[in-house]
Amino acid sequence: MTQQLMAYRRLPAEWEPQSGIMLTWPHAHSDWKPILARVEPVFVSICAHTSQREKVLVVARDMNHRQHILQRLTAAEIDVDIGNIVFGIAQSNDSWARDHGAITIMENGKPVLLDFEFNAWGGKYDFRFDNQINTALQQQKLFAVPLQTINLVLEGGSIESDGEQTLLTNQCLLTPNRNPGLEQAQIESALAAHLGVTRFHWLNHGKLAGDDTDAHIDTLARFVSNRQIAYVSCHTESDEHFEPLQLMEQELAALRTADNQPYELIPLPLPDAVFNDEGQRLPATYANFLIINNAVLLPVYGQEKDAQALEALQKCFPDRDLIAINCLPLIHQFGSLHCVTMQFPKGVLA
Repeated sequence: MTQQLMAYRRLPAEWEPQSGIMLTWPHAHSDWKPILARVEPVFVSICAHTSQREKVLVVARDMNHRQHILQRLTAAEIDVDIGNIVFGIAQSNDSWARDHGAITIMENGKPVLLDFEFNAWGGKYDFRFDNQINTALQQQKLFAVPLQTINLVLEGGSIESDGEQTLLTNQCLLTPNRNPGLEQAQIESALAAHLGVTRFHWLNHGKLAGDDTDAHIDTLARFVSNRQIAYVSCHTESDEHFEPLQLMEQELAALRTADNQPYELIPLPLPDAVFNDEGQRLPATYANFLIINNAVLLPVYGQEKDAQALEALQKCFPDRDLIAINCLPLIHQFGSLHCVTMQFPKGVLA
């Protein structure tokens, strides 16, 4: 069965043409409540820049929340293409659409949505509502393609695809609080069957302080083409990240493309340390960018290093607009821009 699925399934790369992205809007019945006034403008900004290029599926918790979001979007200082905003209604625990959103694969060249289990990174938080969002959206006929339920815990932030059956990931997939009893070989077999992956790049090092996902790959290293990987780099020996990120860099340098060539590695600076009021370091990272049609949205944090990251990524995407999004409010809930979004390839949204 695995070989049969592998023959015609493919996990698209993020840079392929998209029909839109998904945002699960924050609300006062979640952990966002204390900083809701600060975080909603980030979502408005993501909506504005994305809606000018593709659809945005916004998940509101109820009709009153939908009306509130619509008012925020219509009153925004940045132009929002309201015609490209699509609303879904579903209760939510949180806003990390990257991890509770459906993952799209191509099956015989046509998109299919896979609804993996979501358990809030091993039961760290309440996830009952988040794990039901995709089914609710399908029932509202917001997807133009089938939705398949998969009995396996998998978060979108834990995997990176080059679009050519190579997967970049790390040890977060192997934590026992996700799929207890499954060893690495069994995880690979399941992902090969469901995603059509034939090559696995496993990283053993790299983690950001404040990250509660067990080191999602989208905070550390990202495919920007099938031959290039952008990654978080640290050259300050006194920083707690220095050794693990140096070891991760060595691992990346040892990886090979499908034709046995080394990847071109593009270092992204590690942002200067950002702390919350309790003195906890927050997981600021430039690797958490989002690729959309004709543009790349880059999280920035009000630092001099923002410009360095923009310059580095612009070289990776010379034909796309690079757009900076202030994500300082997001990291106070331990995630950033890519974490709150999920892209859908062309043909997925109704």
